[in-house]
Amino acid sequence: MKTSNFQRSVAIHDGAFHADEVTATAFLIVYDLVNKDRIYRTRDFDVIEKAEYVCDVGGIYDEKTKRFDHHQVEYTGPLSSVGMVLLYLKNKKIISEKLYHYFNDYLVWGIDQHDNGHIILEKGICYFSDVVANFLPVEYGVSEEEMQKSFSEALDFCIGYIKRMIKRFNYLGRCREIVKEKMKSKDKVLVFDEAMSWQESFFELGGKDHPALFIVMPSQNHWKLRGIPPSWDERMQVRKSLPEKWAGLHEKELRDITKIEGAVFCHKGRFISIWETKEDALKAAKLVLEENL
Repeated sequence: MKTSNFQRSVAIHDGAFHADEVTATAFLIVYDLVNKDRIYRTRDFDVIEKAEYVCDVGGIYDEKTKRFDHHQVEYTGPLSSVGMVLLYLKNKKIISEKLYHYFNDYLVWGIDQHDNGHIILEKGICYFSDVVANFLPVEYGVSEEEMQKSFSEALDFCIGYIKRMIKRFNYLGRCREIVKEKMKSKDKVLVFDEAMSWQESFFELGGKDHPALFIVMPSQNHWKLRGIPPSWDERMQVRKSLPEKWAGLHEKELRDITKIEGAVFCHKGRFISIWETKEDALKAAKLVLEENL
């Protein structure tokens, strides 16, 4: 029977911490399900039994009793404790289906795979789980106090990361509505009057079959003419490159060849160019579309 001391609490294992239970705990805190001062890092069965939530310890996976462990022989699924907690948040309608997939696709699936040993470590590749592990004390045999301090630092990092993801998700949702409206035109150049994230929304909304070749958009104090990729999976390519003779040119050189006074820069990769005004960027787009350069 849970006592009032264990309401809004979570039990996780002690010793070295890992990204799955740290991030699972962070999700529970961000969504105001547990108190930060009621995190029990322990393997004491009595404490584990009393805690409201249990992650990555205890040998039970059961959403009804808020137990989220994946180490028992009986569990053969692909999730770690964080994947289990994320699924619980979705099933309880604490987060939407769309937000669930956003978290899973861009964070949680990788932690699950890493914790379950399904990711092959590659030289030069740093995973989120590696970043969290780097919060562990450098030396072995440290005191429990030092380990707890390191855990708290890792937890704060994960909480901040999740909150930033939520902020980005909400921002992308607002951008998506603007992109959706612009795509109705079927123009070859999509013109945005504010800088925003557009690629992901564009392809989610059927951009692969849209005829647009370029976008024009503010870029700090200037405007950019940017080529659109063929598809989301081919993001490093463009449907139509900027003219070869523009490649790598700056200011006067680019002005001389385009006859556009507001020329600033064309990337040598010919996927983006920068112009002083919106009108300049549109003139550049017209040149590329209408002339055989």
